[in-house]
Amino acid sequence: MNPHPFDTAIALTHEPPDRWRGRTSDDYWNMVSPYGGVTAGAMMQAMLDHPERRGTPLAFTLNFLAPINAGDYAIDTELVRANRNSQHWAIRLSQAGRVLAQAIAICALRRETWSLVEAAPPEVPPPEQCPPAPPRKATGFLQRYEFRIVRGTPFAVNEDSLSHVWVSDVPPRPLDFASLTALCDSFLPRIFLRRPDFVPIGTVSINIYFHAGEAALTRHGAAPVLTVAQAQAFSDGHFDHHGHVWSADGTLLATTQQLVWYKE
Repeated sequence: MNPHPFDTAIALTHEPPDRWRGRTSDDYWNMVSPYGGVTAGAMMQAMLDHPERRGTPLAFTLNFLAPINAGDYAIDTELVRANRNSQHWAIRLSQAGRVLAQAIAICALRRETWSLVEAAPPEVPPPEQCPPAPPRKATGFLQRYEFRIVRGTPFAVNEDSLSHVWVSDVPPRPLDFASLTALCDSFLPRIFLRRPDFVPIGTVSINIYFHAGEAALTRHGAAPVLTVAQAQAFSDGHFDHHGHVWSADGTLLATTQQLVWYKE
């Protein structure tokens, strides 16, 4: 059986102790660089594969410093500090010695404690009742995800930037922390939900908090996730969004914030 395109795109070769080698994938190419989610997924995978990693991801913040070119890249991982229940990591992606993306991450040992989720998923039809949106491009990362839009019409003047979208890998792939990291960058750009005009955009920073452990991701399997997001402000060439990623059974998998640059 051929590997899933996502697994091929984030495949890494380990150069002990702390360096990993990878290569960009045409399957996940965006306008001028790889889709940010696949870059985030590869950097997450480098930390997950490190022999010193303990626990599961709790938080991940990634800043994009400059466009990543097609071709080979290196990822350097550093265990900055380890406590009894948590680890703090620094992760950097570079090409030709230039750092192009850098992340900080926290892994933690999850314990059974009193729990409460105040957030609630919106009431939406199940994914099988929502038709998939046709890809806007015949190549690149938009071919690697299926979007079933419930609320928020792209490239239209919506009353707000709130969107509800079922998203899944193409072809289907069981959810894990690397693919969940990538899915946290799959939200429709908010500016395209307020105006019909296309403008160049680029993610500056993405922050993810993981609220579910491995058992919840395994239980979810390859089903679509429900992504919910809304911008808070558009100003001075940048906009943000706050997002939630829900499993089909109503489990909150992750929350995320993102800052995006746009050109006028």
